[in-house]
Amino acid sequence: MGAVTVRGATPADLGALLVLYEELADKAAAAPGTREHSEPVLAEILADPARHLVVALLDQQPVGSADLIVAPNLTHDGMPWAIVENVIVAEAARRKGVARELMAHLIDLARAAGCYKVQLLSGMQREEAHRLYDSLGFAAVAQGFKLYLE
Repeated sequence: MGAVTVRGATPADLGALLVLYEELADKAAAAPGTREHSEPVLAEILADPARHLVVALLDQQPVGSADLIVAPNLTHDGMPWAIVENVIVAEAARRKGVARELMAHLIDLARAAGCYKVQLLSGMQREEAHRLYDSLGFAAVAQGFKLYLE
């Protein structure tokens, strides 16, 4: 098995991110935009100091990504909290430690930002992902709700 590394995304990762997000999309409305539309969006994400869009590499090839957002907070003595979104590992690279490295990296970033918690939502059918999150210390402590506005 090759070495997994995780680093911050760059504009050069856009093509790989769009391919990964195609795999992540569970419905047409969730599919990524065109490259032309996505370039300024990626630039905005990368310029936001509260966002940490990361790419996982397996043998130097992009095979995964996740996004951490750190939010200021008035509770918990002003400590921020973080949320993880858009976790994806290419199907061909699953069960090789990629998701574990992605999540460990994001947890480290949240700790470094002084966050008191990291939270995420995961589809109820994603039992394998839930086992990973459990093994990393996450606990299913709430019921999640979504309201799609599209």
